[in-house]
Amino acid sequence: MRRVLHSSVVAAATLMAVVVIAAAEGVEIPLVIEKNRFQPDVLKVKAGVPFVIVITNKDKTPEEFDMLRPRIEKVIPGGKTVRLQMPALPPGKYGFVGEYHAETAKASIVAE
Repeated sequence: MRRVLHSSVVAAATLMAVVVIAAAEGVEIPLVIEKNRFQPDVLKVKAGVPFVIVITNKDKTPEEFDMLRPRIEKVIPGGKTVRLQMPALPPGKYGFVGEYHAETAKASIVAE
């Protein structure tokens, strides 16, 4: 009986850990492009966990999400929303720009 109970507890704990990890990996972070600027200009994420940036371009013209580290380039058409799968990042600050309006479209991701 104890073995069955112990196995059940271990299985339940393992299942809970898997659910927590899956929920963390499904984190979506909204990012808006409007008037050739990113809003917000700082995105905070948990280090070591993949995430998704949901980018909505409210401008009429396209913008390119351009990040050097890790190397990511993605054009977001005007008036559209794009889901960008991001890898797990080590702790640090990662800058990105809107390549078509780099003078105003600047932001960063902070992984903590």
